[in-house]
Amino acid sequence: MNKTIEELHKRKSVRAFEEKEISKDIKELILQSAFQAPTAGNQMLYSIIDVTDQKLKDRLSITCDNQPFIAKAPMVLIFIADCRKWFDAYTFAGLQPRNPGAGDILLAMQDAVIAAQNTVVAAQSLGIGSCYIGDILENAEEHISLLELDDYVIPISMVVYGYPTKQQIDREKPKRFEKEYMVHENSYRRLTEEETRKMFEKQSTKEDFNYDDFMEKFCNRKYMSEFSKEMTRSAEIYLKKFML
Repeated sequence: MNKTIEELHKRKSVRAFEEKEISKDIKELILQSAFQAPTAGNQMLYSIIDVTDQKLKDRLSITCDNQPFIAKAPMVLIFIADCRKWFDAYTFAGLQPRNPGAGDILLAMQDAVIAAQNTVVAAQSLGIGSCYIGDILENAEEHISLLELDDYVIPISMVVYGYPTKQQIDREKPKRFEKEYMVHENSYRRLTEEETRKMFEKQSTKEDFNYDDFMEKFCNRKYMSEFSKEMTRSAEIYLKKFML
């Protein structure tokens, strides 16, 4: 296993950081890694907000589902799916471009998340942990105001970075689903109930794993949670601009 693949296998979300700054040189390396990511037509359909204001970090730690570790992270980047940049570029050339639509923002989301993942891999190779914060999609009205977001842009993901504590380094990475349930050959295949149950049983590290009990608790904690409903509400606010 080469070093890159080894780092991909080792990488896990880190939510506790040492009180150690990330140097400007290291930060620059991580940002430059984002710019080297694959991108549709070399358009780089994203922007990055570098959150350096501690008061803004503090507020984001509250608006993003009350997660205090966000405020303590030495580096916080927000990846914006950005359809505004090219729309303006066309307009500045005297053109009359159509308004950005659903396909445009989906493409921009891909660009933004691929760039984010490049930074996560780069950070991991430098001994820096990271954690994706999908909750940046929540509370659309406040985040639009806080980040001064324009039309045709969506804060698709926030990532926090820092040197992990020993406890975080030693913590076991959660087990993933096995390949047989994840890879479909040539066409999509819906899993049967038996396969679905087996998929979760194989993922669990508990000898007394109970599928129905696990699913009920997980569904209530995640899928049916208030923050999940809020994310959907806010996402609809952002997406309305692309459906006109």
